[in-house]
Amino acid sequence: MRLILLSHLSIPNQKLGANSLLSQSVLFVIFTRIFQKAYQTMISIKQLKYALAVGRNLHFRKAAEECNISQSALSTALQEMEQQLGFAVFERNNKNVLITPLGAELLKKAQSINIQIEDIVKMKQTYGQPLSGPLSLGIIPTIAPYLLPILLPPLNDKYPKLELKIAEEQSQTLVEHVRTGDLDCGILALPFDCQGLLSFSFWEEDFYWVSHRDLAPPASQPTINAQSLESKNLMLLSEGHCLKDHALAACKLDNNAAHSLRATSLTTLIQLVRGKLGSTLVPEIGLSQLVDQSNELVKLPLSEPGPHRQLAFIIRPNYPNLSNIESLINVAKQSLEKSLRQK
Repeated sequence: MRLILLSHLSIPNQKLGANSLLSQSVLFVIFTRIFQKAYQTMISIKQLKYALAVGRNLHFRKAAEECNISQSALSTALQEMEQQLGFAVFERNNKNVLITPLGAELLKKAQSINIQIEDIVKMKQTYGQPLSGPLSLGIIPTIAPYLLPILLPPLNDKYPKLELKIAEEQSQTLVEHVRTGDLDCGILALPFDCQGLLSFSFWEEDFYWVSHRDLAPPASQPTINAQSLESKNLMLLSEGHCLKDHALAACKLDNNAAHSLRATSLTTLIQLVRGKLGSTLVPEIGLSQLVDQSNELVKLPLSEPGPHRQLAFIIRPNYPNLSNIESLINVAKQSLEKSLRQK
């Protein structure tokens, strides 16, 4: 507003007369002081990134390590930012770091700014070769161990300049990290609530019932239905894993039904099956690693209508490098087709 008002102080040279040079000098000094003051109150992108790191970790030392700077440098930068803002973003004591109400609003806006800045930086890749720079990818635990050995070799061969950073997270955390820009994209299993994000399904698969050979039905039985599973001491993953929800939905089983044992990974469930403690359901993508290499285990396709789950990429609606996702999808489809369907 000051700049707008001061702009009306400009006077045509013909009306200044002998004092024109002096008047212009005065105006120059006024504008210089205004811009200096504006510059002094300007918040830097680095300061916002430091604040976001503290907000994530709620710990100054951990935030400093994440930002690759000293703790004192981070603290000084944030103190200067708070002085410029005129309010505290964090409450500090010897044990805890708390976010103030105004600080929470600032971090929310800072996160939005950070996403836009990163998208601007990534725009240059849009006009270059696909998958030729850094890309952060999150994958859920019931997909990552089984997809990565299939996906990474052809990805490395076809896109040697790709700098891939991979994070393994449960579905809800993965969605939130993609939404906030901490990850470029994610791979999870649908159906799952991805509100506010775009999803691109690239693979469909069914579940297989897995049991110890000594507890399995006759070898002549080609499939198994959901009704039969009620008497098979079915073991599922614990809460928080969408595979559990997909298995219950495929079998039309009640979430409140008593399942004798629950685990946090498919690997653990398979060990329990090998110990004759029950049976479980495994998605097709995990059979090669979990089941096929053991003579103790048998598998039967679940005969309920499928597909029982879909593998999908998720991105933000304004993600600038859609061509990268398209390239990833093509490699994933071809690799899965070759590995699982052309045996």
